[in-house]
Amino acid sequence: MPERNAAAWPWFRARLAGLRPAPKPGTGVVRTAVVTDSAAALPADWLSGLEAEGLLRIIPMPVMVGTDIYGEGEDDILETIALALAAGTPVKTSRPSPGQFEQAYRAARRQGYEAVVSVHISGELSGTADAARLAAARVDIPVEVVDSLTVGMALGMAVQAGVAAAAAGADPATVAAAAAGQAARTKVYFYVPSLEQLRRGGRIGAAASLLGTMLAIKPILAVDGGRIVPLEKVRSAAKAVARLEEIVAAEAQARPGQSIRLAVHHFGNHDEAESLAGRLAAALPNCPPAQISSLPAVLAAHAGLGVLAVIIGQDTAVAGIVPGPLST
Repeated sequence: MPERNAAAWPWFRARLAGLRPAPKPGTGVVRTAVVTDSAAALPADWLSGLEAEGLLRIIPMPVMVGTDIYGEGEDDILETIALALAAGTPVKTSRPSPGQFEQAYRAARRQGYEAVVSVHISGELSGTADAARLAAARVDIPVEVVDSLTVGMALGMAVQAGVAAAAAGADPATVAAAAAGQAARTKVYFYVPSLEQLRRGGRIGAAASLLGTMLAIKPILAVDGGRIVPLEKVRSAAKAVARLEEIVAAEAQARPGQSIRLAVHHFGNHDEAESLAGRLAAALPNCPPAQISSLPAVLAAHAGLGVLAVIIGQDTAVAGIVPGPLST
């Protein structure tokens, strides 16, 4: 999973260490752990140390290729998915089992955490948050489940905000609000060469998929309210990528005074993602270089080969800012 801004992660880990309070008997400090799923696309080097101490746990989401079941992180899983899609082999996904969440929550309790905030992929796209809620009812540690209503590094940014809040000693409600607030401030825009795989997975309607195929339309899509929605229809791949770039630049420029973060996901087209990130860097000189990574397997299975996705968020997690509760 290549990263363009990997140098930021050691600094963030040091920042987390500085934020993390040393618990003292009688101080009333609530130690909160964060749990998420592998759809969050979190960089491996950023995770170093966090999982070992239990501050963050990631539940792998299963991918079924034919009759075989794989988990995120297994060797060559993306290559396996790519070959299966090219050969027409069915590729499906499933939510993790409630038992996997139970184990994670109980492990947090054993390590001395007093509460858990569980932040997950949109409930409109997966039953993962439901599985987490089922598990939460079976354990003896308080668990607050947050449906991020988003995917990919947009979810990852929400998790990072929650981790920063937890490391600062925030109570579970504030940790959940930090994650949910960051998720609400992110935008996900993406382009897919074909809607067929999204249709097969039930993530977009059959009528929209058929229209795109018949008219050779290259769609630009977005995640809105937790769902995948068509945004624009473009007649060629080159024009679609150019239009995606324009949309992202306009969105970023519409946030004056904010510290913007960008992430670019791809599946099987790293060079194209690098080129897109380079053009965005030129268009947005005040924005840090975009983090570039492959889509997590569970998302690649639905988007298909050739996808380009751009996530626009705020830099609150990396800055170590702990947002207050969401306003109503």
